[in-house]
Amino acid sequence: MTSDPRKPNRLAKEKSPYLLQHAYNPVDWHPWGAEAFEKARHENKPIFLSIGYSTCHWCHVMEHESFENAEIAEVLNRWFVPIKVDREERPDVDQIYMTAVQAMTGQGGWPLSAWLTPDLKPFYGGTYFPPRSLHGRPGFRELLERIHEAWEQQHEQVLQQGQQLHDAIASAQTASGEPGELGSELLRAGYNQFRSQYDDEHGGFGGAPKFPRPSQFNFLLRYWKRTGDAKALEMTAHTLRQMALGGMYDQLGGGFARYSVDERWHVPHFEKMLYDNAQLVVSYCEAWQITREPFFADVARDVLRYVMRDMTHPGGGFYSAEDADSEGVEGKFYAWTTQELRDALGADEAKFVGEYFGCEEDGNWNDPTDHGPKNANVLFVARTFEQMAKLFSGTPQQAHGRTEAAKRKLFEVRSQRVRPHLDDKILTAWNGQMIGAFARAAQALDEPQYLAAATRAAEFVLAKLYDPQAKTLLRRWRDGEAKVDGFLDDYAFFVAGLLELYEASFDPQWLDRAVELTDTMIARFHDKEAGGFWFAPPGQSDIIARMKDDYDGAQPSGNSIAIANLQKLAQLTGNPRYAAIADESLRQSLPRFRQSPTAVPQWLCALDAALAKHRQIVIAGAPAAADTKAMLRAVRERYLPNTILLLADGGPRQTAMAKRLKFLADIKPLDGKATAYVCENYACHAPTNDLATLQKMLDEPPAK
Repeated sequence: MTSDPRKPNRLAKEKSPYLLQHAYNPVDWHPWGAEAFEKARHENKPIFLSIGYSTCHWCHVMEHESFENAEIAEVLNRWFVPIKVDREERPDVDQIYMTAVQAMTGQGGWPLSAWLTPDLKPFYGGTYFPPRSLHGRPGFRELLERIHEAWEQQHEQVLQQGQQLHDAIASAQTASGEPGELGSELLRAGYNQFRSQYDDEHGGFGGAPKFPRPSQFNFLLRYWKRTGDAKALEMTAHTLRQMALGGMYDQLGGGFARYSVDERWHVPHFEKMLYDNAQLVVSYCEAWQITREPFFADVARDVLRYVMRDMTHPGGGFYSAEDADSEGVEGKFYAWTTQELRDALGADEAKFVGEYFGCEEDGNWNDPTDHGPKNANVLFVARTFEQMAKLFSGTPQQAHGRTEAAKRKLFEVRSQRVRPHLDDKILTAWNGQMIGAFARAAQALDEPQYLAAATRAAEFVLAKLYDPQAKTLLRRWRDGEAKVDGFLDDYAFFVAGLLELYEASFDPQWLDRAVELTDTMIARFHDKEAGGFWFAPPGQSDIIARMKDDYDGAQPSGNSIAIANLQKLAQLTGNPRYAAIADESLRQSLPRFRQSPTAVPQWLCALDAALAKHRQIVIAGAPAAADTKAMLRAVRERYLPNTILLLADGGPRQTAMAKRLKFLADIKPLDGKATAYVCENYACHAPTNDLATLQKMLDEPPAK
């Protein structure tokens, strides 16, 4: 094995996969930290800050075009202090400078390129820049020259611009209006805005590109449950169905890609993110609970099969992402030419599968960027099994069997290809989301293996990223190293996963950890003056502003999830402090969201919960008994938001929970049979040990 002849830079000592990708660039990269800041101050040079992540396609392009270019590197090294940041390790840094670039340019994305004063204040920025001017976009080399010239000749104006932008960012974080009163009008407004944006033909909201945003589904399904509005359910179910039939879903290996570049969900940006797939598992489970359509359950199972196979560390934690590119070409691992199909399956089966997956001889994917393979087909479900049966003279069952056999063959052939890069770092926040997904699926789909996977991942995070003495979390683990103080997202998402794990297992240790970490979250992040939660922990000296994030984008905001956790913990522990902080945070932020409730669908879920009457369902009985299992199953297979499920097993677990919820102490089975107690605010209706009676109670419309 030969060593790399190129000279490593400082990033070679890092653990981040993204930073390591740049460790042999001729650019004199620094990691974010004191050494780089001191160099900029001492030499009075501006900082060039480049932020991205390891599975970012355009980050790869800019690296190849500019950062591997010796001439451009020489200019960067001479006039600037170059710093690389992995946005997934330091989302706080990314948040600040993304806000600045969006303020300057009206848009954002990755790679994020920003120029800072030595005291870290941004004065210019953008995203991807080609090496030379192209299609109206300034070339990176020319831009470096112009910024250097401004720094030398207009120094005071540049510093003033940086100060003004910094002041604007900082003041925006402390602005607040008068607290509002919680009411359902904002739920109606949010629903109406989503309805106006809905694509009735293809599903989804707005036009191309289309991103999965599962918090929209979370809200719409709750709205359907609250109001009975069939359109809210239809929008969700149709979108989920179209996504899973499209090319943005990996039809052979499972898992969803980051987004679709077209409005039909046909051609994806091929990278797969853990957080997308975690959230979508929950959406498909909930769609199954409501509709009972096996399709939705099958998709959830398929995604989790992919995660267990390809995205799980031997110790149980979950990896972060898979790249879009392999062998330097986007989508090469996933796409097929018709000749490749014939080589894998033979002419007859290739023709059959080609019809099913919408393949064309010259390819069905025309990549305008020239970064995709040539004459390629993205596999998507173009025909039903009924249509295939008519086309090929058989039955739908036969068409299904042929398709499944061909998919297995194609999967085996594809497994021999060069795989996309795997980002194998383990992030606490994203693991929390996938722990929650496995735990929710374990309940809805009655799959013990999912509970086992969620448990192993939670144990991994607690072993590697949790300090039991301080009761704090770290952000990232990779290759034996845990690093970076946890952010609000890490606490909120991991606690949410623990709460799902508690309801799936009834093991009080998960609730104990959730309570501990929530108390830490409140102490470290809660804004006692204006409500809500700061994103970054206190006392950080390497950021210029402490931000507060409430936009529910590709991932829900940490604020939305923190509020939801507090609401659930108030029900699980009887502690009114949690409910008080949640309600205060909702009221304080209400004025900001009146104009654009669609920006905060997960926050709307928390508002819905605040307005609803919470229900506790207690099943009293031996955990292994058939009648107890049947009653638990009756609850878990239904869509019941604003409901918590408890088990009174007559043993240590019930005793432990009764210390928190006093009413549990006296709950017992009746006549030696499993018994259900359906309660609202700890006042229980007449208990029943009749399964049909319980089912009828569960199917009654929820109390508002």
